[in-house]
Amino acid sequence: MKKGFYLVMLAQALSSVADNALLIAAIALVADLHGPHWMAPMMKWWFALAYVVLAAFVGAFSDAYPKGRVMFMTNAVKVCGCLLMFTHGWYNMDDGGQLLLVFVAYTLVGIGAAAYSPAKYGIVTEMLPPELLVKGNSWIEGLTVLSIIVGTVLGGVLISPSVSAAMLAHPLLGVVVSTRTEAAIFMIALVYLAAAATNLLIPRTNVRYPRQQRNPIALTRTFWGYVRILWHDKLGQISLAVTTLFWGAGATLQFIVIEWGARHLGYRLDQASLLMGVAALGTVGGSMVAGRVPLKRALSVLPVGVAMGFAVMLMPIVREPWSVYGVLLLIGALSGFFVVPMNALLQHRGHVLLSAGHSIAVQNFNEQLNILLMLAFYSFLLWLNLPINAIIILFGLLVAILMLVIIQWNLSNHRADPGLENTIGQHGHGQALRHPR
Repeated sequence: MKKGFYLVMLAQALSSVADNALLIAAIALVADLHGPHWMAPMMKWWFALAYVVLAAFVGAFSDAYPKGRVMFMTNAVKVCGCLLMFTHGWYNMDDGGQLLLVFVAYTLVGIGAAAYSPAKYGIVTEMLPPELLVKGNSWIEGLTVLSIIVGTVLGGVLISPSVSAAMLAHPLLGVVVSTRTEAAIFMIALVYLAAAATNLLIPRTNVRYPRQQRNPIALTRTFWGYVRILWHDKLGQISLAVTTLFWGAGATLQFIVIEWGARHLGYRLDQASLLMGVAALGTVGGSMVAGRVPLKRALSVLPVGVAMGFAVMLMPIVREPWSVYGVLLLIGALSGFFVVPMNALLQHRGHVLLSAGHSIAVQNFNEQLNILLMLAFYSFLLWLNLPINAIIILFGLLVAILMLVIIQWNLSNHRADPGLENTIGQHGHGQALRHPR
């Protein structure tokens, strides 16, 4: 692996740590401002909405400039959103007005994340050949999930009674902040700044793309063409369906675990955030094992997704800490093992058929659109005051059934084209124009 790849990993880790810590701090802020239970997942909904709305434009933006610089600029947008959330109490507004400002601030962070993602994943396809994509992707995904663990734990620690009291009592920090969430958000902003500084060190890959379109209408029309290309590709459509389902389910499961921890186990938010970290730890293990799966055998892991859906349905029957942690580790391991090869396959097909930036933008659009749908449905169930364990059973069944449908879809594709997997690993033409070696 090249030195630049490790810098990409470090920058991604720092940015992801900050993203996940900020989510916990934002949820705590909603609670402090007396927002209802359904408001926390809806805040993530607005974050995902930025991905969907900007999907047609961020791919072109990513391919128009060196991706290390794009990652720096988009991290700067995240910092602005973080600081806006930090200043929520500086204005003469009631709790409702401050809640609205929190939503706006988190949406701004989502805008930065939406533009950051194509550059983050696209630079991996520029740095690594197809035969190293699964390995490189497993490292990126494993580190990303590890950063989710660190970020959620960091967010929980920063809002915990003992740590927040210590920060507020600090002679220097105490002058700047006055609440536990202000102290947490201030520290998270420093992590974003460290990520932005690392972005500046990422070397250029000398990959050149055609001059990018700037007309919004033309970009939108072109983007829908890219969406159709990936969905009509028999390998792309399966990997895209799986990753779309996975990320929608994963985002919803974050909030389910928090609510489950509060209602089923009696945990505070800072304690429930540790449960999210446990599940993410399992995903790291699954991602590391998945790194051994050859790209040509990526589709063989599909049944593991069905098993993950059934594993989720074990949550309502466990209460003891060892069993709670065991189930969450199992869910995480299964999800990590089956999504990493599928993500690598999707990146490869996107790079072959389109370009790095545009293919990741299409992937993000579909994944975040599913997050919007699943979070809206989950918020609706909370609004109906449905028991959390009933929601978990419905959620697990939905994932398992949808994975079975995708498996049948894949079998149908292979019956129509028995030599389908032989095309995996071929370079194709795409749109990327590399300099001669």
